[in-house]
Amino acid sequence: MGLIMHGSALDPDDARLYIDHVYEHGITQFLHIWNRMKTRHSDEFLWGDEIEYMILSYDDTERRANLSLRQIEVLEALPKVFEDIRTRSPDKAALLPSFHEEFGRYMIEGIPAFPLTDSVSDLLSVESKMRYRRDVVQRVLKPNERLFTLTAFPRLGAPGVFTDPHYEPTGDYSYFLPVEILGPKIQYLAMNDLLVRRRPGKVVINVPIFFDTNTPRPFVDPTIPQGVRESLKNVLKDDHILLDAHAFGGGCCCLQVTSQASDASQGRRLYDAFAPIAPIMLALTAASPVWKGYLTDVDSRWGILTDCSDERTEEERGLKPLSKSKYRIPKSRWAGISSYISDTPDNKREYSDTTMPYNEQVYNRLLSNGVDELLAVHIARMYIREPITIMTDMLHQDDENSAAHFESIHATNWQSVRFKIPPPGSSIGWRVEFRSMEVQLTDFENAAFSVFMILLSRAITALDTNFYIPISKVDLNMVRAQRRSAVTEEKFWFRKSVLSTNAPSSSQDRAPEQEHEEMSVDEIINGKGKTFPGLLGLVYVYLGTLDIEPVEMDKLKVYLDLVKGRANGSLMTVATWMRNFIRSHPAYAHDSVVNEEINYDLIKALDQIERGILRAEDLLPAGYPAATADCRS
Repeated sequence: MGLIMHGSALDPDDARLYIDHVYEHGITQFLHIWNRMKTRHSDEFLWGDEIEYMILSYDDTERRANLSLRQIEVLEALPKVFEDIRTRSPDKAALLPSFHEEFGRYMIEGIPAFPLTDSVSDLLSVESKMRYRRDVVQRVLKPNERLFTLTAFPRLGAPGVFTDPHYEPTGDYSYFLPVEILGPKIQYLAMNDLLVRRRPGKVVINVPIFFDTNTPRPFVDPTIPQGVRESLKNVLKDDHILLDAHAFGGGCCCLQVTSQASDASQGRRLYDAFAPIAPIMLALTAASPVWKGYLTDVDSRWGILTDCSDERTEEERGLKPLSKSKYRIPKSRWAGISSYISDTPDNKREYSDTTMPYNEQVYNRLLSNGVDELLAVHIARMYIREPITIMTDMLHQDDENSAAHFESIHATNWQSVRFKIPPPGSSIGWRVEFRSMEVQLTDFENAAFSVFMILLSRAITALDTNFYIPISKVDLNMVRAQRRSAVTEEKFWFRKSVLSTNAPSSSQDRAPEQEHEEMSVDEIINGKGKTFPGLLGLVYVYLGTLDIEPVEMDKLKVYLDLVKGRANGSLMTVATWMRNFIRSHPAYAHDSVVNEEINYDLIKALDQIERGILRAEDLLPAGYPAATADCRS
């Protein structure tokens, strides 16, 4: 969940006058927190998930599945449901989750009522809590509406009807999307304003088409208006479809997991360890092969998010010499991390081989106030961006008791991993947010990947692991992770030995380029020979140190079997399952087009899988749903 803003935003011209004000006070706020909290130790390990949902509606007469633009009505109806639950079932009052606005008017975000520990009982409760979250929202939906955990709606922006109610795109916001699709949250609207202000014209996102038997060669996106095609001829690509608005990426759903570390040092170590894992988990959770009604040659949303959030000017992107802009910036706001931040001996300077610039004034101020170089660079790199918006009633703050100016920059750098500072006046400590995973179709899958990430985080700290590889290799892995069937067809750079170099190991004296090699996801997750245990192997070593009842271990194993099966290819990713369903549909002409009929049947099938009506043996492990039957309503 991002920074919550209230009130009215300054006009962009007026806001520019206050950018330095936001920078100065944002760093002041961070320094107050750092000085108070840098020596805080022994916080309890706590964690929680965030799930983004879509509200879909069915028109069974027309055989059409649409996005229901009822975010506001649904959120306004939920308090009454909460009150009814408190009245009728007081024992469940403490379990009530929280729901919030999300980017699209068809989206909401849900988080659990309270954070969980790493106890086995808490881990085994995750799925039922996710199920309860879904059931609570379903109570306020119409009979023809369902709550979905779907990463990308297949026909968002396709010709025809895809929203309920239907609006026609006017071309001002997008040639394919109506502006009414945007939610009313101030910072989301402000992101669109920022894109318009800092870039000439709309964003241009070229997504490669999947060539099927009857797909035209070359493929020229027929949905692009002719006049638009002419004006964009220098940036459009044949054999690609065009997306042209932030909503194509911002309108996607994801699964995020946030862990509270014992102290700042452990949080920084987790941040670094999670960064090389982010591409692997993106490939494992791939769930978005269809864009604007076409089968594409990508399986996940990440690159589309990166491109649609890219507000860099032409100078910042290197298309023109620097004149008005201060920096040449190699990455979008939405990207992988740019440097490691842990001060452990394992973190060699050669690993942070990025060329991302940083704000030297901010960097020098942090250093002069006792912040170490690695963390100072990390923060100063974020301060090359503008605030997305500056609120009139948040301009002047109590810097000792607020972090709003700091978060206006920090929370709008959407990296694959985020190091989160303790909020002022709160008992919450240092946290790490893992952000690359695509949301999965079922609560079982979302629980499984959440549990795996939490167990892996505990193994990282308990077993003194080392996952460092150069950031350039992590960036390359993020590109590979988005490709079709990446989980089984691509190789990823990963560290050969995951023992810390502080432990006895023959890899101590290796040069950085000799410490890593290309591996399959199967090898990275399930192990490679006798020397590399795999991430799942580390999890099982950690579990072996705990006192776990056999029945509990059996239940945990069902979740871990999903991760194992996705990695070795015995279970499909959601993206592969969707692609196969479409290609075997009677109405599919093998021309890459996913029409309304195919989309309707696909959404119905996904709904039946989620509700346990349709058994997808090639998607879910053999132990499902028997081992988790108590989690279903």
